[in-house]
Amino acid sequence: MLGLMQDRPLALPHVFHRAEEYFGHKSIVTADATGESRVTVAEWAQRVRRLATVLDTLDVSADGRVGTFAWNTGRHLELYLAAPCTGRVLHTLNIRLFPEQLVYVANHAEDEVVFVDRSLLPLFWPLVDKLETVRHVIVIDDGAEAEIPSDPRVHDYEELLAAATPFEGRFEIADENTAAAMCYTSGTTGNPKGVVYSHRSTVLHSLITLIADGAALSERDVVLPVVPMFHANAWGLPYGCLLAGTDLVLPGPNMTPQAIADLLERHRVTVTGGVPTIWMGMQPLLAQHDLSALRAILCGGSAVPKALSEAYREAIGVPMLHAWGMTETSPIATMCTLRTQHEPLTEAERADVRARQGQAVPLVDLRLVDPATGEPQPWDDVATGEIQAAGPWIAAEYYRGEGGRAQFTDDGWLRTGDVAAVDRYGFLRIVDRTKDLIKSGGEWIGSVDLENEIMSHPKVAEAAVIAIPHPKWVERPLACVVVKPGETLTAEEVIAHLEPRVAKWWLPDAVEFIDEVPKTSVGKFSKKTLREKFGGYQVAAPAAASTTDDGRT
Repeated sequence: MLGLMQDRPLALPHVFHRAEEYFGHKSIVTADATGESRVTVAEWAQRVRRLATVLDTLDVSADGRVGTFAWNTGRHLELYLAAPCTGRVLHTLNIRLFPEQLVYVANHAEDEVVFVDRSLLPLFWPLVDKLETVRHVIVIDDGAEAEIPSDPRVHDYEELLAAATPFEGRFEIADENTAAAMCYTSGTTGNPKGVVYSHRSTVLHSLITLIADGAALSERDVVLPVVPMFHANAWGLPYGCLLAGTDLVLPGPNMTPQAIADLLERHRVTVTGGVPTIWMGMQPLLAQHDLSALRAILCGGSAVPKALSEAYREAIGVPMLHAWGMTETSPIATMCTLRTQHEPLTEAERADVRARQGQAVPLVDLRLVDPATGEPQPWDDVATGEIQAAGPWIAAEYYRGEGGRAQFTDDGWLRTGDVAAVDRYGFLRIVDRTKDLIKSGGEWIGSVDLENEIMSHPKVAEAAVIAIPHPKWVERPLACVVVKPGETLTAEEVIAHLEPRVAKWWLPDAVEFIDEVPKTSVGKFSKKTLREKFGGYQVAAPAAASTTDDGRT
């Protein structure tokens, strides 16, 4: 027996028309090189309709890939809807990839057009002759002074829109499994791999940003997505905001902590989101700004240090809303909000809970398995294993089959590469990446836990822990530490800070002080870079004895 419900596709035209019809009075503010611009959602929607016919004028194929090389702006948001609502595929190019990776990604996706912010032309234009399928480059003038090339392939965004007739009627996507957008992984090993999001997966994922035990976006919110729109669709926030009817504030090219703090204060932002490094940079400015309107700071991309979250809670009353995921999970897979079982806990114990990555959001299934044998591991918060994920917005394979099936199990689950423990309520505690674990004398040391404890030192700005070779224990931890400006710190002080907090055999054999922890293209710590830098590291004199709790020396 079948249900008797209407069979209507879950597709992004619904998101567009809902915003246009119900929330035309709401605003979209963009910060750019000349100040700020503001449009209503109704005005934005008319521009989307004009852009839809521009894509036809440019003769973009019915399912052609529309590349963007742009900051978080209202005009980038126009492309977010115009491309997929006309059946094309939005392809956000990560502006922080290495040039050879950008060329690879654009050619692999077969981008036909690329929309480029003028401020980014110096990065993009030197590569254009290597882009095999790009026929048009459309320059979005964001007020920067970068020279615009005199080339027949180059067009002005505003001139194209002004000459276009707005698309009339309703956008239609017949098959919800049609590709809507694609993002490439950051390519820390090998070439980046393409993840293709469907209309169905994108709509379902966007709904998750509205749930109460999550970001809980509503029409009353003012949202500032700091997470780049070129990274995993800005965690679904642009589409979620359009569904909910929030006001949007978009930071444009100025991503400095001061600029972000000013926007948060001036526009009375209620919800924001970005990677931990953003909030680390802004922490010294908290006392200088009125951020009382903030109710949620969504934070993910890498583990959120408990000390950072607690610093925000103490300064402005709002801790981090920890989330976990990856490009292959669209990316939200878990969110960490306190539940009824946490009500009896002390504030310190609640801080420990908030430092977890949280519980799987609805429609996402997670399992914990031994990465070598595939055997299920208990949810007892002691046993660790690889987290594997399944759900309607979890990748089933990579574009063109790149990377083979290595990251997917025989029964269709995604191997995330993250090692975690899970408590009996299903709350994740990420221990490490499988490739970043340190195996010392046959026992595992989680670098993430060590990093969090080091970063709880009041003089530490950042810390990353990697494995270095050891003649007896095979691998030992090396702590790479960034000291806060104006402070001094010794290796002995770092070890003394750790001694009451971790097992003795976890204590790093050495501490190296560095100017900054290198970052990947999406703002995560690049331990690959640190491993290359310290690959031949030799410990002359251990900073602390490597003695286990059971007396092993």
